[in-house]
Amino acid sequence: MTTSKVESPRLRKALGVFDSYALGFGAMIGFGWVVLTSDWIAGGGTLGAVIAMVTGGLIMAVVGLVYAELTAAMPKVGGEHHYLLRGMGARWSFLGSWGITGGYITIVAFEAVALPRTVEYIAPALNHIHLWNVFGSEVYLTWALVGSIAAVVITWINIIGVRSAGIVQTFVVVFLVAVGLLMIFGSSTRGTVENMQPLFTDASGLFTVLIVVPFLFVGFDVIPQASEELRMSPRRIGILIVTSVLIATAWYVMTILTTSSALPIETLLSSDLASADAMGALFDSNVMANVLIAGGIAGILTSWIALLLGASRLLLAMGQSGMVPKWFGQIHPKYKTPANSLMFIGALSFVAPFFGEGMLEWLVDSGSPSIVITYLLVSIVFVKLRVKEPDMDRPFLAGGHKGGVPLGVLAVVLCAGLVSLYIPGMPASISPMSYILFCLWWGLGLFFVMRIPRGITAGPDAEHRLLQALARRADNG
Repeated sequence: MTTSKVESPRLRKALGVFDSYALGFGAMIGFGWVVLTSDWIAGGGTLGAVIAMVTGGLIMAVVGLVYAELTAAMPKVGGEHHYLLRGMGARWSFLGSWGITGGYITIVAFEAVALPRTVEYIAPALNHIHLWNVFGSEVYLTWALVGSIAAVVITWINIIGVRSAGIVQTFVVVFLVAVGLLMIFGSSTRGTVENMQPLFTDASGLFTVLIVVPFLFVGFDVIPQASEELRMSPRRIGILIVTSVLIATAWYVMTILTTSSALPIETLLSSDLASADAMGALFDSNVMANVLIAGGIAGILTSWIALLLGASRLLLAMGQSGMVPKWFGQIHPKYKTPANSLMFIGALSFVAPFFGEGMLEWLVDSGSPSIVITYLLVSIVFVKLRVKEPDMDRPFLAGGHKGGVPLGVLAVVLCAGLVSLYIPGMPASISPMSYILFCLWWGLGLFFVMRIPRGITAGPDAEHRLLQALARRADNG
C-alpha cells in the first residue's frame, strides 16, 4: 500500500470568479423558497419572518467566517476533512467528513425526487405506468424517470469536468436571478402593504422559521470542498464564502417580502406553491406563475449540481486518506474529476425517485442534523487551531488577531444550539423514519471509523502518519 496521498492525476483549476459565486449562491437556493414561504409568513408574520431569516443568516455568517478562515488557510479538496485532521486527529476528521457527506447525499437524493414533483405542476399528466405504492406515495414510471434521467445527466456533467458543471451552474443561476428581479418588479408595481398583514405574530412563530435555517443555508460549505479547483487566491475564497451566505440571506428576505405583498395570508396558506401563485397574481398571468416554477426547477438544479460536487470531493478526500475504500479516491485520468465518487452518488440519486415523494421530508430531516454536527466540530477545531497554532498562515483572518477565539466560541455556542433542536422532543425533532435513516448512516460510519488506526493525533502531518499506519497494517497482513 502506498504511503503517500494519491497525487496524479490532479484536480483541474477550472472555476473562475463568477463560476465560484454561482457555485456558492446556487448551492443554497434549492426549492424551499418556492414551497415554504407561506409557512414562514404564517409563523412569524411578514416582518417577523424577515427578522427570523436575517437572524438565521447572521448565525450562518458566523459559521461562514469560521469556514472562511480555515478554507483560506487550508485550500484543499475535502475542506472539513483537512481542518479536523489537523486540529483534532483522524477519527474526528472522519466523523466530521462523514456527517456532512451524508447530509449532502440526502439533499442530492431530495432534489432527484423534488424535480418530478415540481415538473408535475407544469405538466399534470405526468403519471403513467403505475409501479407501486411506497411510503404512502403512488409511484409511476414516467414520474420517476424525470428524476432518474436528470440524475444521469447531472452526474455526467460533473464527471466530464468541473468546468462544464460550472458553466451549467452559472447559466441556471443567471436565470434564477432573472426570476428574482421579476418578483421584485411585480411586487414594487402591484404588491400592497395591506397584503403583508400580519407584520408580526408571537415569538414561537419566529422559532418555526429559525429551525429551517440549516436546511436553507446548507451549501456555502461546498466552496471548501472545491477550493483546489477555484482560480482564486485563498483570501478571496474566504471572502466568497461569507459573501455567498449574505447573498442567500438577501434572496430569502426578498422572497418573503414579494410573496407576502402579492396575496393575503389566507390565500397563500391554501396554496400548494405560494410563491408561484403570488407571482401569477402580481402579473395576473398563469404564464408568470409557471416562470416562477421554472425558477424553482432552476433552484433544484443549482443545489443538486453544487452538493453533488461537494459530496464527491469529500469522498475523494476520505478515499485518498484511506478512511473509505481507495476506489473513492481515484481521479479520472482524462476529465480530472472524482468520477467513481460521482457515479456512486449519482446511482443513489437515480434510485431515489422510485421511492416516491413520501421520501422528501425524511431525506431532508435525516441529513440536516448530520450537517449541523459537522458545523459544530469545525467551529471547535477553529478555536483549537487559534490556540495551538497561533502562527499558522491565515490569509483570511476572521475576527482579527484578538477576536478570533471569541468568534469561534460564539460559533460553537450557536451550532450547539442548532444541534439541540434535533433532540427528540425538541421543536425541530424529526420523524421516526428520519431518525432511522440518520442512525443507519451513522451505523455505517461507525464501521469505517473503527477501521482507522488509533493514535493518529492532530497535527500538520496527521494525514501522512495515517497513511503510514495503514501501510504498516497492510504489510502485516
